[in-house]
Amino acid sequence: MKTIRVIDSHTGGEPTRVVLSGGPELGRASLAERRERFAREFDQFRSAIVNEPRGSDVFVGALLVEPEDSACAAGVIFFNNVGVLNMCGHGTIGLLVTLAHLKRIQPGAHRIETPVGVVTATLHENGEVSVANVPSYRKAKDVTVEVTGVGMVTGDVAWGGNWFFLVEQPGEPMTLANVERLTDLTWRIRQAINAQGFPEVDHVELLGPPQSPGAHSRNFVLCPGKAYDRSPCGTGTSAKLACLFADGKLKEGETWRQESIVGSCFDGAVSVVNGEIRPTIRGSAFVIADSTLILNETDPFCWGIR
Repeated sequence: MKTIRVIDSHTGGEPTRVVLSGGPELGRASLAERRERFAREFDQFRSAIVNEPRGSDVFVGALLVEPEDSACAAGVIFFNNVGVLNMCGHGTIGLLVTLAHLKRIQPGAHRIETPVGVVTATLHENGEVSVANVPSYRKAKDVTVEVTGVGMVTGDVAWGGNWFFLVEQPGEPMTLANVERLTDLTWRIRQAINAQGFPEVDHVELLGPPQSPGAHSRNFVLCPGKAYDRSPCGTGTSAKLACLFADGKLKEGETWRQESIVGSCFDGAVSVVNGEIRPTIRGSAFVIADSTLILNETDPFCWGIR
């Protein structure tokens, strides 16, 4: 039997499971190379941590690793129910709160190394976390695709640490009661945008009118494994901010409040550093469990249900 210590948190309703010990040894290459090795050689470990029966489709895992850059407080590889991720905004917020829970960090700014670069995450005195994300940008504006059973849909392809196709006013109610229809719509949109020359897009973000006071929009984000994001999605909000700034609809330093489909909110803003758009996302996370997972190879579902 093998034991794995994990701490679970949620950020705006979206769970993060941080693997503290018992994970695979990935060496000391770059985080990008270690991410690829994790995906190539340890996919069953990924599945065991986040898939049923120990997890669920919505779980995001965060494997703590030694950073290549000694100035960083931690290195992390994010993963979900179908594979590895490039970056995860809500997961970084959850990671900071977890490290604070363990008394490994104090309030202040902390550099976190990810496979797509170093981000600076700040733990505030009130427990909130802000993440200065990787440079974000729009790759293509007003891309129109024909979606099976829906018709023509127009949106922007943008990078916020992951690749997104952002669609405004999708014509569906942005409510929890409508999640099944929103999931079906975004899955069809993803297939269409992938087929039209953007195979890198693995997240689809719908944006509509907000319901919370002070929010600027409400979103529904479909993640790569067909689960929807309960949080406003840190990388998705970053992609949205980059598009807003490029269109002149958001000024540098101006706050944009993004609401999720469950009503949780992130506050976002952009700064321009060396000509690059650097979004900052601020939100809250809460630790909900400190557990030891048991991997027993005589269990037919030891490595998860895939």
